[in-house]
Amino acid sequence: MKYIIFKLLLVFAMLPVIAQTSVKGTVIDRITSEKLTEVTVVLEGSNLTTQTDAAGAFVLTQNVPVGDQILTISKNGYVTRRFPVVINEGRTLDLGEVTLDVDVETEQRLNGLISLSDNDLNGEDDGIGGLNVSGLLSAGRDTFLSAAAFDWSATFFRPRGLDNANGKVLINGIEMNKQFNGRPQWGNWGGLNDAQRNREFTPGLSANEYSFGGLGGTTNIIMRASQYRKGGRVSYAAANRSYQGRIMGSYSSGLRADGWAFTILASRRFGNEGFVEGTLYDANSIFAAVEKKINDKHSLNVTSFFTPNRRGRSTALTQEIFNLKGRQYNPFWGYQDGEKRNTRIREIEEPVFLLNHYWTVSDKTSINTNIGYQTGTIKNSRIDNNGTTLIESNGQQFFAGGARNPSPDYYQLLPSFFLQDANPTPGDFQNAFLAQQEFVNDGQFDWGRLYESNATLRSQGRNALYAVQNDVIEDSQLSANIILNTALTDHITINANVSYRNLSSENYAEISDLLGATGYLDIDSFTEAESGDASGDISTDNAQSDVRNPNRIVGEGDRYKYNYEIDADVVSGFAQAQFKYNKVDFYLGGTITQTNYQRNGLFENGNFQNVDGSVGSFGNSEKLDFSTGGVKAGFTYKITGRHLVDVNAGYYTNAPTIRNSFVNARQNNEIVEGLESEQIQSIDVSYIFRSPIVKGRLTGYYTGFEKGTDIGFYFTEDLGGLGDNGDAFVQEVLTNVDRRNMGIELGLEAQILPTLKLKASASVGQYTYTNNPNLYLRSDDFEGALRFGDGTTNLNDVHVAGGPEKAFQLGFEYRDPNFWNIGVTTNFFSNAYIDVSNLARSANFLTDSDGLPINDFDQGVARDLLKQQQFNDYFLVNIVGGKSWRVNDYFLGFFATINNVLDEEYVTGGFEQSRNATFRNVREDKARENGPVFGPRFFFGNGTTYYVNFYVRF
Repeated sequence: MKYIIFKLLLVFAMLPVIAQTSVKGTVIDRITSEKLTEVTVVLEGSNLTTQTDAAGAFVLTQNVPVGDQILTISKNGYVTRRFPVVINEGRTLDLGEVTLDVDVETEQRLNGLISLSDNDLNGEDDGIGGLNVSGLLSAGRDTFLSAAAFDWSATFFRPRGLDNANGKVLINGIEMNKQFNGRPQWGNWGGLNDAQRNREFTPGLSANEYSFGGLGGTTNIIMRASQYRKGGRVSYAAANRSYQGRIMGSYSSGLRADGWAFTILASRRFGNEGFVEGTLYDANSIFAAVEKKINDKHSLNVTSFFTPNRRGRSTALTQEIFNLKGRQYNPFWGYQDGEKRNTRIREIEEPVFLLNHYWTVSDKTSINTNIGYQTGTIKNSRIDNNGTTLIESNGQQFFAGGARNPSPDYYQLLPSFFLQDANPTPGDFQNAFLAQQEFVNDGQFDWGRLYESNATLRSQGRNALYAVQNDVIEDSQLSANIILNTALTDHITINANVSYRNLSSENYAEISDLLGATGYLDIDSFTEAESGDASGDISTDNAQSDVRNPNRIVGEGDRYKYNYEIDADVVSGFAQAQFKYNKVDFYLGGTITQTNYQRNGLFENGNFQNVDGSVGSFGNSEKLDFSTGGVKAGFTYKITGRHLVDVNAGYYTNAPTIRNSFVNARQNNEIVEGLESEQIQSIDVSYIFRSPIVKGRLTGYYTGFEKGTDIGFYFTEDLGGLGDNGDAFVQEVLTNVDRRNMGIELGLEAQILPTLKLKASASVGQYTYTNNPNLYLRSDDFEGALRFGDGTTNLNDVHVAGGPEKAFQLGFEYRDPNFWNIGVTTNFFSNAYIDVSNLARSANFLTDSDGLPINDFDQGVARDLLKQQQFNDYFLVNIVGGKSWRVNDYFLGFFATINNVLDEEYVTGGFEQSRNATFRNVREDKARENGPVFGPRFFFGNGTTYYVNFYVRF
């Protein structure tokens, strides 16, 4: 009897446990049957989330909703599974073993995109701006963002019209965006594909654990040794877009029983040229991460990587050049001793060192302390054709030298130059034909002529006429931050960050190659020609690059032309509260930042000497200080588990970048007049639908930018009011720039069969200027700031250049149970616009050389001349596919993409030249029967390109 009573009491005691509603299971790798840890399990439409333990097991127990639900199981590097479940009150739903497939397709496409993206992300150097694919590389779960990253990036499409400066890229919590221009330098971690797989991407200003973020989202690349999957990988890739081959090997130990973990990687990327001729690719990458788990609360990680790379660059082409040579033409290269040599080489050598301490204070609080150090150089080469020699004759001194631009696409070497007159003579036609034949049959840079010219001058005891110049940025940056995450309750989480960044940047030109000469005279021959008298006699010190060391002869490796330092300090704080409840999640965040810059000139430029009342060029500039900050908030309202509304809004200010703070830092200490922090306000509203078969998101967004600043550099021959002196190399300063970006995004996918997914994406945007910004010019060719009319340029309602505003995609993905997959997408692009000439839209356009209004000005004709060009629409078809096998303990596979299958010709961007910028000269140039001499320059998209990757994983 006692035994029966005891059993009954035991049953009654266990009833609460037995009656508990719960969901449990174990997650394993489908191929290896390995139990997967740190897999995220979410019951959609609720706040229930957990992660699998060391045995791959999970259980959801508290407040589990009953009825039809959708369970999502996800892990970085695996295909996310979403499937319906039926949960009964007081019952445990045991899912048993749940399998996940390695996401080979996304992983390999990520490989390809990482490899190719750092080629395109440097577009800012070519005047096209950066691209916003940095965070999208890890956004494969969002149909729209996946399309933007994998299929639209080749067209310079920018989601919401934003570039990389609007997003944040972090590595182990340390911000990697450059302080010079606000953009990440992807070449710093190029070739580390296997080390970049662990990523966290937060879109837009929505809540993230690390920082306030930016409109373009926040990406944190996790390079902790313990976070890499145990095992090794060897791969080889072949491509024809940026490099021709890549070999890579990596190995990760995983977290060992003694608490140590390490990961190592080495790779090489190489190629004589990509799709565009002469674009050398020579890159090596090494990576190492070591972590020690000291105990259950503390872990210490050290990560370091070095990715030295050399890249041959290309440039935009006029329509005339494109018609003669095609889209693969590149004027920057020529043969030297039978080898292709590019005049414009970009070389990056900037190793990175990271030290990270992870402290789990309790099960609710963690503190992450990070220190980062980056040092090294970025070099960009070009031809210097202004070499001279100091000559003494009859008691006078003068400079002899200087040469015409040696570029093969120089406008005076093209047929249009000889046919520019209204009625060309037979001699003009003959010269045009000879120029055409020379350009079509050769048209490449003549290295031999430069060596021969220097050799002749050397035999006469003179200096170099030509040299290869490197523009060098030598940065040393120290970064440190502390990141706090703490759960105050089950519903409230606090995130906070305090960070500091110090930059010491040396900027200078150096002689890279004297091309056979013995030395180079460090003076500005253009300034000398203007400051001397008719005989060339020197009358001032203006020509000197450094008046403190006049007429200096420099050799290879020496600094010349300009030499200055930039010191920058940024201190910032960030705090955020996240609230999660059954029907609504919301967050509130704020940030404050203190930024200061100062220039220190090491040369005293002859045109900007340190005399009373001038800003000068030697020594310290005025110290710039900016106090900025912002707030953001957002919420997700769960109408049901399938229908959600997500809203994010923010207002913040950004300090101007170093690039846009100094008018011409290479020459002087001058600060931009009326320099202000940019003001940004943004809101986006999304409707999200999720069912077991269909998943979609529709988003509307609006962003306003106010008080922006931008500086451009170019040569013009058409400055009104300066008489015969209307040509100058100028710095064009735009201030008080207001812009508006608005539009809608749609991403939709349907898993119509277990193996077949249909998908569609669309982006319809409008990115325009909303005011007439202030414009002024500065130059060493005239005194003071040059303004026209009311000092503005008419940009109101002009489209901001930067890729197509409209993009659409239809496609499918087929994933076979036998581990092969294929996907095809058709993409349509339209409404891409040229980058207009700001000078031509100022009052300079109406001003004659004598300063009076142009007497034959016609408003209707002017409107047609200044109408912003819209590029033609185009379709692109892309194919992706792959296959994997298991052979004993090895996993073999390949992945391939073919982009622009139909070999479509299209323009991705371009800009108007400001060489002509007055009504009469623009009209005359555009009206020429045989084409303009100074027509717009265009960036042409690649033809059919491929990427194939073979790998072995063990």
